[in-house]
Amino acid sequence: MIIKMTPLNMKDFNKSNEGFIVSGRIIPTYKNKVWTYTEEIFSDPYFKKYEDDEIDISYVTEEGKVVFFYYIEYNCVGQIKICSNWNGYALIEDIAVAKAYRKNGVGTALLNKAIEWAKENNFCGLMLETQDINVSACYFYAKNHFVIGAVDTMLYSNFPCANEIAIFWYYKF
Repeated sequence: MIIKMTPLNMKDFNKSNEGFIVSGRIIPTYKNKVWTYTEEIFSDPYFKKYEDDEIDISYVTEEGKVVFFYYIEYNCVGQIKICSNWNGYALIEDIAVAKAYRKNGVGTALLNKAIEWAKENNFCGLMLETQDINVSACYFYAKNHFVIGAVDTMLYSNFPCANEIAIFWYYKF
């Protein structure tokens, strides 16, 4: 069951934000106006967890912003945070699925809800950014018909994760 965030269920925000094992990285290549990628596997995998986002009431009160929660038996196991972007796309700012529910269709259901919401709000498609070291996320987006539209090697250069590369994925309607 997918439900829009309201003041009554805001307590579930970030509930599904759990870490993941970094086992390698995606290496994007741009040639003849087409992005492709290969995967480098690390000899020493490590654990990574993204910081929790702050709850923002504007995602309940303003148009052009929304958070959807995925529930199984009243337990929030996934969320997707979306807003309008200046370029006509709906920007997926965050998508998270609790570790025990990954690879069970929760993320795909949330993406489908985002597509539905974006179409209802007349966006031209969806976009998002993830890091090259989030290999399973990159494969997930590719499997769901997203394509790489850009790579940014400097986005994280002032942070401890300076070795990570930002990959921007797009799904055009």
